[in-house]
Amino acid sequence: MSDTTRNTRKVRTGVVTSIMGNKAIVVQITERKPHPKYGKMMTSTKKLHVRDEENTAVIGDTVRVMETRPLSKTIRWRLLEIVERAK
Repeated sequence: MSDTTRNTRKVRTGVVTSIMGNKAIVVQITERKPHPKYGKMMTSTKKLHVRDEENTAVIGDTVRVMETRPLSKTIRWRLLEIVERAK
């Protein structure tokens, strides 16, 4: 299987809401989309469990994460970069 047939992995941007312990964080992503029937804009949020290899992220940071293979029972994402530090 060559690299050209492999699908690109999902990349999301969100805010760190919790530190799960050593090398693990919880990132909340917020998405605004119109209601399928009524058209009113809705806000949907999801929490992603993310692997933070260097323990650099703190609560409130805006981060970019990428989908990866399952690293533990709940962790399926890894930290790419910290976009903006918490103020």
